Amino acid sequence: MIYVIVTILLIFLELGYFRLADKYNIIDKPNLRSSHSSITLRGGGVIFLLGAWLFWVLFGFQYSWFMAGLTIIGAVSFVDDIRSIAGKWRLLAQFTSVLLMLRQFGELISPEWWVVIIALIVCVGIINAYNFMDGINGITGGYSLAVLLPMIYLNLRLDFISMPFLIITGLSLLVFCFFNFRKRAKCFAGDVGSISIAYILLFSLGTLILVTDDISYIVFLAVYGVDVVMTILHRMMLHDNLGRAHRKHAYQLMVNELKLPHLAVAAGYMGLQLIISAGRIFLPVNPNLYLGCVLLVLIVGYVVFMKKNYHLHAEYLKTKNYEDR
Repeated sequence: MIYVIVTILLIFLELGYFRLADKYNIIDKPNLRSSHSSITLRGGGVIFLLGAWLFWVLFGFQYSWFMAGLTIIGAVSFVDDIRSIAGKWRLLAQFTSVLLMLRQFGELISPEWWVVIIALIVCVGIINAYNFMDGINGITGGYSLAVLLPMIYLNLRLDFISMPFLIITGLSLLVFCFFNFRKRAKCFAGDVGSISIAYILLFSLGTLILVTDDISYIVFLAVYGVDVVMTILHRMMLHDNLGRAHRKHAYQLMVNELKLPHLAVAAGYMGLQLIISAGRIFLPVNPNLYLGCVLLVLIVGYVVFMKKNYHLHAEYLKTKNYEDR
């Protein structure tokens, strides 16, 4: 019954946010990076932050250091959705929030200073990478469910984190997907959504890795990870300005150049990640070997895809440059 009540609350909170976003003109206008062509409400992903607050209040104020970090990173991201914030302030909020997450891990993480520094850099990188991938209808909500569901399954066996925390996160994702996983989305996640859910999932996955002492569970983020890292390397090879908006991710080429439906691409990313995660859980193979093989296959697949299709994007850029003259 408590989860039914939480779901109803989440729906009303999301609908209430839509009214506020419409009243105060919190919208997403298409730009060079966008894969959509119409103005849409921005920041619907605030529901992930609201869902975490509901969990915190209803289930005994657990994970307070983590919740403080989530509130900081979510609040700054929400303000950035309304009006642009300088990058240094965004990074300050992100590093502060990750420090609070590491504090929540407590004795699970090594107190050595160099371990903390590496963890800070890696975690902030993952959070921003997750944000980079939020570009088409359904991909953030769908992929996040694909990351969350294997952890819910493992939690039944390992009990590494509060199950209500995972379930309420899943409910907030389902509510968001109802409004976003459609051909014409009612709302986009915004930075507050993509960064908040990245922070939530990173905390959950980090807890799993630290409790089991098994880094191979990072494979639960393999599809996003390979797309982001390989895209950055590709842009560096092209001498592209990494600070500029772009549409060079594999999923963006699928939607913009190959004209595949947003939802089909989002479902593809979701399905591929679920298959990979299921392999890690159920296949009787060495976990680290499995991780290496998955990364190798994804990297080769990315390279083959780009060699075959990137020329379409290059042609688009030539046309765009000609029109801008």
